[in-house]
Amino acid sequence: MRGSCHSIIRGALLTSACAGLVFVCADSVVAQRGRGNRASTAAAQRAARAAEREEEEFGPIVRAYLGYLRAQQEVVDDRASRREVNPAYYLRNSNRIKALRRMAVQIARETENDYLPELEAVSLDEFDTLFDEPPKPASLSVGLVLNYTFRYLGAVTVNREKFYLFARLDPYEQAELRKNAAPQSGAGTHASSQPAASTEPNSRPRRVNSP
Repeated sequence: MRGSCHSIIRGALLTSACAGLVFVCADSVVAQRGRGNRASTAAAQRAARAAEREEEEFGPIVRAYLGYLRAQQEVVDDRASRREVNPAYYLRNSNRIKALRRMAVQIARETENDYLPELEAVSLDEFDTLFDEPPKPASLSVGLVLNYTFRYLGAVTVNREKFYLFARLDPYEQAELRKNAAPQSGAGTHASSQPAASTEPNSRPRRVNSP
């Protein structure tokens, strides 16, 4: 009887010790996750401050567009945190936003103007969202105008994902191109390497694909 009591006591003590170890481990995991989240938040805040400092060199229109891209990234991050989107969707849209930002900064620095065209960033499998008859990537050259509507700006690779950047021509540019091309006969997709001069410097950049 006495041996049985000792066994019961030892068993109770062992169970208590195991339970205590489980709680300690759980607390450790929670603490580690908390530190990881704080580290990620701190890194994101540092990156945001660095981006804001970089944007100080630009005028209000360019800064507004870059701020818009930051806001879009926050929306995508929020939806991912609530598991409303899958990882592939999150990665594609985050990379697209980065590609748009790179091109916007490049244009602003090269032109030294407080102006951005309406930008489109699409991957190869998204060409049909812009074109009824998608062009082949090999046929694209910087400055090429397609369908009187888009001017090809170049490709940007983000995290090994390639995006093709286009500037959507404003209505005045499109009308001028159509007028100049009217005497020429032809059908199908129109492509021209002649850059059209912008006649509306206040045209707005296009929204990022809604997350």
